[in-house]
Amino acid sequence: MLVLVVGANGATGQHVVDLLLRQGVEVRAIVRSLGALADHPNLYKIKASVHDLDRSEMATHTKGCTAVVSCLGHNLSFKGLFGKPRLLVTDTLQCICSAIIDSEPADAVKVILMNSTGVSNQDIPEKPQLSQRIVVAILRGLLPPHVDNENAADYLRTHIGQGHQAIEWVAVRPDALVDEDKVTEYTVHDSPIRNAIFDSGATSRINVGKFMTELILNKETWLKWKGKMPVIYNK
Repeated sequence: MLVLVVGANGATGQHVVDLLLRQGVEVRAIVRSLGALADHPNLYKIKASVHDLDRSEMATHTKGCTAVVSCLGHNLSFKGLFGKPRLLVTDTLQCICSAIIDSEPADAVKVILMNSTGVSNQDIPEKPQLSQRIVVAILRGLLPPHVDNENAADYLRTHIGQGHQAIEWVAVRPDALVDEDKVTEYTVHDSPIRNAIFDSGATSRINVGKFMTELILNKETWLKWKGKMPVIYNK
């Protein structure tokens, strides 16, 4: 099994890489700095800025992969929030999916996207509380990363959709991300059970990584959540 991790130098991405390697999975990791990840016999590090990779270059990295995990996000700095690329997550996701489709894989490739509870699943559809909808509408106008997350999820829902020959997908929605050293118990839900703005729940990055790993390795878990946007909270 071979898995490509995009955004592998980030806090969540590093957990995904580590957890996969612990399970004996071969990993390709796209990183901005080779020193961000420790060397490992089953790890192949690709130094690149994902936004600079074109469709054909991305195809060389997705070729032969069983799954692709995107842990991309915007840095919590002025440049990260308001600078370019504004649609880092969406543009990279589209590039990944196009590259996979171009390669015409024999079996559908699993694409797992890290998203946010602030993004509603319009397939259900979800109806957040009015207070949350008002704040989200304001964030949509003020913070480009929120729009990016919405667009990425919508791309999977509406462009890839259900039953695609080349791609199956899951968009994982953690709530307020926190750092913890060890995997702990967590719960997974079809929709948020808390107000993402005014009553958010903690979700550790390592638990997000664990759930993503389970999606890749556990057939039952994948079949339960494919084509959906599960929400994960620490228990």
